[in-house]
Amino acid sequence: MTSGDGKTRIAKAAGLMSLATFISRILGFVRDMIFALYFGATGLSDTFFAAFRIPNLLREIFAEGSMSSAFIPVLTEYRQKQGENEANRLVKITFTFIIIFVGIVCLVGVFFSPAIVTVIAPGFLGSQEKFSLTVMLTRIMFPFLLFISLAALVMGALNTKKVFFIPALAPALLNITLILSIVLFESRAQQPLTAAAIGVMAGGFVQFAFQLPSFYRNKYKLGFDATFSHPGLKKMSILLIPATLALSVSQINIVVSNILASFLPSGSITYLFYSMRLIQFPIGIFGVAMGMAVLPMLSEHAAKGDYARLSDDFSFALRLLFFITIPAMAGLIALREPIVNLLFQRGKFDYAATVGTAQALLFYSIGIWSIVGVRVVTASFYSMQDTRTPVKVALVALAVNVIFSIFLMKPMKHSGLALANSLASMVNFTLLFLFLRRKLQGIDSRRILYSFLKTIFASLLMGIAGWSLIHGKQWQIHGGTFIKVFYLSGTIALSVIMYILLSYILRNEELNYVVEMVKQKLRK
Repeated sequence: MTSGDGKTRIAKAAGLMSLATFISRILGFVRDMIFALYFGATGLSDTFFAAFRIPNLLREIFAEGSMSSAFIPVLTEYRQKQGENEANRLVKITFTFIIIFVGIVCLVGVFFSPAIVTVIAPGFLGSQEKFSLTVMLTRIMFPFLLFISLAALVMGALNTKKVFFIPALAPALLNITLILSIVLFESRAQQPLTAAAIGVMAGGFVQFAFQLPSFYRNKYKLGFDATFSHPGLKKMSILLIPATLALSVSQINIVVSNILASFLPSGSITYLFYSMRLIQFPIGIFGVAMGMAVLPMLSEHAAKGDYARLSDDFSFALRLLFFITIPAMAGLIALREPIVNLLFQRGKFDYAATVGTAQALLFYSIGIWSIVGVRVVTASFYSMQDTRTPVKVALVALAVNVIFSIFLMKPMKHSGLALANSLASMVNFTLLFLFLRRKLQGIDSRRILYSFLKTIFASLLMGIAGWSLIHGKQWQIHGGTFIKVFYLSGTIALSVIMYILLSYILRNEELNYVVEMVKQKLRK
């Protein structure tokens, strides 16, 4: 396989995952719009988001994070060196281990929910009603972790066979399930928020089940095999612990923000949640998709000892990712208030909530480039089965976030917590990149930096133009949805055209690659 073929495979895989993730994220925004309509940005909604924080934290750092990072390289190595039968056996052993281990974690979480809520939302102790409701919702949603862990296992197995679209589309089923649960059962439930909590748990199961037909078509089978002494499982366990710590940083940072925000005015946790949801749109569509698409390819190179190809594909993936993500970051910053107004300002979600969410969105957004960059850099480390370096850097970034959060939360309120998170992600990426450059000496850092600066310049001009086209008082009131959709969509479209033209003038090579990919697709 040539270097060009590798880049094409990475780009196609990332494209498929981006498309599926886009569908899922759109449904996620529909879900959030419905949630905002029914529950607003109040103390009531704060209880749900606080309760969901721990199961969601464990999902990010274990089910969909570290497990994939440990599982995919090891499974790829076994398939390359020992064949399909041994690889399939490793899948069954891992399945059995998840059922037992994660099942125990869920039971412990349900039993100790009061203690967990005390830690993650100590500000709720002053209100027995809020505290009790948060405990109940936490208990309902904890089994979500088991189902989502099984979904991640199936996803990882499919990714090693270059199947990306179905696993990436599966989270859409979670969103659909939650939407239906709120719409159909909110008015019938004694406590309306329980409808949303049950929807989360059921959605996790649906996300797992949706992938099974593709899983079986690719000649996998689920079954019980308790051979926990298997060397593949041992190697995964060794990789899993530091990978869990490393990938947990972004989520632990969110938990830190959640704890501190519980001491801020009512609605602060909700502002942070909705703004984080918005930045997760480009992060999920581009960053997560690229990280997952590139990991199997880089793992193949590492298993073969082809580190020159690994360095080349890493450089390409990072440059392409920045070329796509940085303009999205600029767009969120420039159009933050119109976006929040259009998506959420209705029902109990008023203009004050729009302003609060838009302020947090501004400071979260400036760290998007580094968050997505970390996804690709850590994938490179994991492909070489090095999970220790990312965890060392992650601990430094965690300390940075805690320090800045404490200093900034008083003068800037919830916006200071968002800014601290972005600063920590920038430190995380910068240190990881420097360590990787030392490990892989073939990385063309100058080429990456040159592309990055051209992309920043084009995105800055695009963002200024977009802001000048759309700012106005119409975004302070609700209503006029159709006109606002037309106005915002038109501004985004013009901004994209401007960015493409600027990239052409600046002779950005990533634009040329994308154009060639489109031409090849049209010829077929």
